[in-house]
Amino acid sequence: MRLSAYAKQMGVTYKTAFRWWKAGKLDAYQLDTGTIIVRDSATVQDTKQVALYARVSSADQKEDLERQMQRLKDYAAAHGYQVTKTVSELASGLNEKRPKLMRLLTDPSVGIVVIEHRDRLTRFGFNYIEQLMQMQGRRIEVIFPSDTDNDLVDDFIAVITSMASRIYGRRPSKRRAEKMKHCVEQAMQEEDA
Repeated sequence: MRLSAYAKQMGVTYKTAFRWWKAGKLDAYQLDTGTIIVRDSATVQDTKQVALYARVSSADQKEDLERQMQRLKDYAAAHGYQVTKTVSELASGLNEKRPKLMRLLTDPSVGIVVIEHRDRLTRFGFNYIEQLMQMQGRRIEVIFPSDTDNDLVDDFIAVITSMASRIYGRRPSKRRAEKMKHCVEQAMQEEDA
């Protein structure tokens, strides 16, 4: 297939696909006319579908969510995966009731779920999810594995991160609540006058 079709199929820009071809990351060749042809074997790594999953905790991290998804798309294309699903979610990693994640994990047609970090999927219980998927012949692929080899240390870091985000995340909302209260009081005073 042409490089432009390959780029579209992988969900990346033509320029990115061209850079991969120049770097020798694609099984491709160039015709005398200048057209770059990507061999089909480069796009089919596994017969099962590949899904990308990105998550952030709050609405003010929406730009981070888009950047995270772009990194996942770049990774998938560099590994020759044909992405069939992209799932972006705005939810806490501690929340167990995430419908988008549940649909993704229970979809038997998805063979590989690509995530950036373990905590993007869940703060706790990652190994349980990973083991269950392996038993079904499916897998979770983490782009940036943990720096530590100790699950206890990883869990402790997750607890500290979660607590810090809750503590520091309250400050802006407290300020917003105070501003709203002040505006309402001001409006009420103006009505009385």
